Amino acid sequence: MPSNDLFYDLLIRQSREKGINTDGVETNLKVLESSWRIRYFDGLLRVMGLILTSVAAILTGVDEETKTIHISITKTLPTLHVLVTAKWHYMLAFVYFPVSNAIAFSYVAASLVASMAVQTSKDMTETVLVVLDMTIMGLLLSANGAAIAVGVLGQYGNSRVQWRRVCNMLGGFCHQMTAAIILSLVASSIFFWLAALVILNLHKKSR
Repeated sequence: MPSNDLFYDLLIRQSREKGINTDGVETNLKVLESSWRIRYFDGLLRVMGLILTSVAAILTGVDEETKTIHISITKTLPTLHVLVTAKWHYMLAFVYFPVSNAIAFSYVAASLVASMAVQTSKDMTETVLVVLDMTIMGLLLSANGAAIAVGVLGQYGNSRVQWRRVCNMLGGFCHQMTAAIILSLVASSIFFWLAALVILNLHKKSR
């Protein structure tokens, strides 16, 4: 950015020496500089969203734990040893979660390639990006909400319907799923800021 500022100052100075009105030039240069900064942060956020959604989907896809549970029914009967396996695809909410993150990953990868290929962004394109970014954010939030609801049941259970907690026995599975949910929540906030950046850019262009 310092090199750009020096170039702009030099251009303004030369124009003034030649007696050229630089008011419009300064305004246009400021708009271009602001637009460049917004595009830079937009690309940076999309790369972060790409990484977060991919890691969240991978963490969920490989989440599996097998453990032997010791069950004692009565004192007179011997203790039962039951082999229990927890996998992400046993719960529909946990299936919806990695699928949503995979969709978000595909979208952000496509939008990143498109933004790099297209040098000049049009207002219509940016409007479409806002709508798509907000849609992906809603998709991720709904998937996170469903996964969190199941996670709370796994962590605390529900005594009213006699659902016992399982995270005390399958801690590794629950901890890995929690990490994936946190990453996905951060990714959903990134899509919010992406939409905010595009709206800010459109606002500056309209002035």
